[in-house]
Amino acid sequence: MDLQAIVPALPALGWAVHGGLLSRRLASARRDPLTGLHTRTGWTTRAQRLIARSPHALAVLIDLDDFKAVNDTYGHSAGDAVLTATAARLTTWCDRHGIAVRLGGDEFAALVTDPAETAGLPALRSALQRPVLYAGRLLPVSASVGACHLADLPAPTLTNALSAADAAMYAAKGHGRRNTQR
Repeated sequence: MDLQAIVPALPALGWAVHGGLLSRRLASARRDPLTGLHTRTGWTTRAQRLIARSPHALAVLIDLDDFKAVNDTYGHSAGDAVLTATAARLTTWCDRHGIAVRLGGDEFAALVTDPAETAGLPALRSALQRPVLYAGRLLPVSASVGACHLADLPAPTLTNALSAADAAMYAAKGHGRRNTQR
């Protein structure tokens, strides 16, 4: 091998490796390490683009009820199992018609571009209420779900949709656990 031919290519190789590593780090920063769902920043950008193309989209907010009790009673790894199961159930419900996010803690959201292609909100609620098997035990899970159809908003923005879904979610909590409102 001719060393004089290789030496000029080394900086380009270094930048290529650096670019690849940086790209992987950025991609992982946009994903929640526990659930694999998008983080708020990456999801918000994609959701805003989807809203611009999908005027009949559905925004959904989910809050796990009494999640602290799961952590306190069964331990944080059990809580992680509940979060992971919730993420998987939400992703399955969205299928390829939407994107899901873990907003933080025990809060999740989704934007579905074609709600008619999902199994519907009652099916989501049912899936989220199924107990989670962890270390041979069935852990109780309860969630409040709020939803908002963008078509029902005077200004169909992500902020307005999430605000309306948030109000619906808290109305669901007010009507008792394991409830869905829109």
